[in-house]
Amino acid sequence: MSAVARSAPVASLLIVDDSVVQRGQVAGLCRALGVPMLYEAASGAEALELLSMLVLPPELLIVDLEMPVMDGIELIERLGQDFPGLPVIVASSRELPLIQTVEAMALNLGVPVVAAVRKPLDLEILREAFARHAALERRARDGGAPCDDVPVPLAALERAIALGEIDVHYQPKVDMVTGFVRGVEALARWNGPDGRPVRPDRFVALAEREGLIHGLTRNVMARAFGQAAHWNAHGLRLSMAVNLSPGLLDKPGLVNEIGELVAAHGLRAEQVVLEITEGSVVDCLGSALGVLARLRLKGLGLSIDDYGTGFSSLQQLARIPFTELKIDRSFVHGASRRDNLRVILQSALDLARQLGLVAVAEGIETLEDWRLVQACGCSIGQGWLVARPMPAPDFLPWLKTHQRRLPELRPARPDPSAAR
Repeated sequence: MSAVARSAPVASLLIVDDSVVQRGQVAGLCRALGVPMLYEAASGAEALELLSMLVLPPELLIVDLEMPVMDGIELIERLGQDFPGLPVIVASSRELPLIQTVEAMALNLGVPVVAAVRKPLDLEILREAFARHAALERRARDGGAPCDDVPVPLAALERAIALGEIDVHYQPKVDMVTGFVRGVEALARWNGPDGRPVRPDRFVALAEREGLIHGLTRNVMARAFGQAAHWNAHGLRLSMAVNLSPGLLDKPGLVNEIGELVAAHGLRAEQVVLEITEGSVVDCLGSALGVLARLRLKGLGLSIDDYGTGFSSLQQLARIPFTELKIDRSFVHGASRRDNLRVILQSALDLARQLGLVAVAEGIETLEDWRLVQACGCSIGQGWLVARPMPAPDFLPWLKTHQRRLPELRPARPDPSAAR
């Protein structure tokens, strides 16, 4: 690859649009931004034919939605099947909610969407899209070892739980006004028999299916509570959030077991928050409600996690003594560019305020996300903009670095001269 291509924001790009005029206009903008190699196609079918002939596919596609023969929606569906992972910019003159629906469809099909925008495109729109594409590329390169997607051996997971080999990483939760760290979420991490990380959703789901979730949860709690006690001893008192599987809510003795773990590590009950996913709330009946009530009676915090992705109702929120509402990242990241997400985000924050719950927005990945959530009145933020989950030894060095970012994260002070 030439030096020009290496320094360009995008090395190669395919424009798919049935309008010759619009293709030419977009091509001119891309050249102005330094893209060295451009391809063009007048329909989805023509784009697929071109992609099948190229030895190296283009780095990025710009896809119009309304085209003859094969429209942009059909093309994206085919990309998910035949060219998984090939990123796209969705561009159309149609209404934004339609464009955003196509974006959601693409993401569900495994097609990365760099941007979903209305025409006409201009230099600023493309420059921002190329910057997001570069950020995604960096994240893919810097994300560490790929997670192991081979079948998880049950015996290996049993052994890891029995020997205490499940690690715990910690993701900070910060005050949206001051930027100060208020707590962390404890997240289970495990390297499989081949030494590669196994996705948490895979080994946690296996543990739930095979009756191992109690041992896994106890291990994570013991490790997390011990870490909280260590930080307490060094003057760093943070809330510690731990996920609680709904499958444990009917386990006899669970309330006493958790209470004993908290006491054994010298923690105050209000320092611990147990997170329960929204989707599991509908199954909280009878004895499960009693367990949650007793946990709250002991002073432990209760958080409804992934709010907005399940089927909870106001009645269900009211009947369980939650102290915290965590808004799912799907309603946070990118909400500054999507009116419908912004409305849902604000309504969730209003609901939390009316119910007297601490509101936590997860999935804050950009400064745009942060500023919007901050402006909407959210209490606590969590996401990659602040920090990724990290091993305990990395936390204090990160905290020193984070202190230097506080002016950037705090709301801008009004200019006194502007009032004159």
